[in-house]
Amino acid sequence: MRSRPRTTRTRASLATAVATTLMLTGCSSGGDAATDETSRSAGASTSGSVYDASIVHTFALEIEDDDFDQMIAAYEDTGEKEWITATVTIDGETFEDVGLRLKGNSSLMSVSSDAEPTDLPWLIDLGKYVDGQDLDGYSEFVVRSNTTESALNEAVALDLLEQAGLASEHAVASRFSVNGGEEKLRLVVQNLDGDWDEENFDTEGVLYKAESGGDYSYRGDDPSAYEDVFDQETDSDEENLEPLIEFLDFINNSDDATFADELGDHLDVEAFATYLAFEDLIGNTDDIDGPGNNSYLRYDEESGSFTVVAWDHNLAFGGFGMMGGGPGRDGEMPEGFEPPEGMERPEGFEPPEGMELPEGFDPGEVPEGFERHGDRDGAPGRFGGSNILVERFKADEDFNARYEQALADLEEQLFTSGAAQEVLDEWVAVLSDQAGDLIDAETLDAEAADIEAALEDPGSAQSSAPGDTDDDADDKGRNS
Repeated sequence: MRSRPRTTRTRASLATAVATTLMLTGCSSGGDAATDETSRSAGASTSGSVYDASIVHTFALEIEDDDFDQMIAAYEDTGEKEWITATVTIDGETFEDVGLRLKGNSSLMSVSSDAEPTDLPWLIDLGKYVDGQDLDGYSEFVVRSNTTESALNEAVALDLLEQAGLASEHAVASRFSVNGGEEKLRLVVQNLDGDWDEENFDTEGVLYKAESGGDYSYRGDDPSAYEDVFDQETDSDEENLEPLIEFLDFINNSDDATFADELGDHLDVEAFATYLAFEDLIGNTDDIDGPGNNSYLRYDEESGSFTVVAWDHNLAFGGFGMMGGGPGRDGEMPEGFEPPEGMERPEGFEPPEGMELPEGFDPGEVPEGFERHGDRDGAPGRFGGSNILVERFKADEDFNARYEQALADLEEQLFTSGAAQEVLDEWVAVLSDQAGDLIDAETLDAEAADIEAALEDPGSAQSSAPGDTDDDADDKGRNS
């Protein structure tokens, strides 16, 4: 039996939030919010919890200055993301001896001793040093980076990913602070760990993270050859890369006829077609064939097949600052952005009007550590490289037809229907009502308008983001 992602979890809709508020104030809404057909399915499972997205939550960290300085120094010197301990208060509940480390890839390029901890991307692990420590059943939280103040693009993308029937992550807006400093609006999302896997899939499985410096190439049958390419995220006590290696062998080395006939035995083909269509419609240039190799592979132990799991949507809908100006609303690169060393502008590249790229920046040249495959007729893939699975999938007439059909179906389901606009409106309402002191109304309206423009023309944002700003991997080095 092929494992299918569960579709019983998304964020609470405003209808659920309003009903909850009315109940708390002793009023009646005249109906049962739990059965309200306008509520998205996960409302019941997240309402009132740390992942209730109708609420702007509070995440406050307390860390020792020396620990922070040593962690930053270690990252600058070696690229290692060392764990430190912290005290973390979430919505008024305090947790001691919490694991904390940096999480990201090129979002950490500008990290230095002068870095403001409230601006950095973090992985918070309540159970790192205290077994069983969690909040509402969740122990790992990712404080995401974004080039916009609202992070609406990633928040909306994650809700739509769920509505597309694919495995997604819970996401909430938060008031984030460190050592009692000024609060900053940050998006907090669920980390892809064993708990996430159980929540999203009905079968036993193993989750592998594709490292940002790797690719989907076959490197032989020695597991050590994949040490910096994939990391096993679940069942890590019993590391087993054999299923992954066999999958990579098949997608790289099978002839075209065998690939067409047998891919369905190795991959959830329908989910993959939907995944590709979704990422293109939301204009995410930082997906499986983007520069960060952003994806997870989930192995189903019952069917023996893989599912490609989406991760990292802070470049959705144009990413670097939304539709109107590429890297920033005013055409400027985000503060602290530093392109990879040696990048030069490719022949024929024209930045959006008003956009100024740093000297020597080349969205077409592959940074050191990346490998570009190009598609099967020799043309390069999207910025930063491509992916052999994507190339072969789209080169096959029947598989490509499934992708094209998924494009049409999702455009109707998510965009033409108005569902995406509803999701955007809900997020804007939450931020406007509860975070007006963290983001001014003009900025929120402008960033929402950029996304709204993208919703009206799905896929149009695809070319407006020149490259990768954020990804993550494991504890092993800079590619995590």
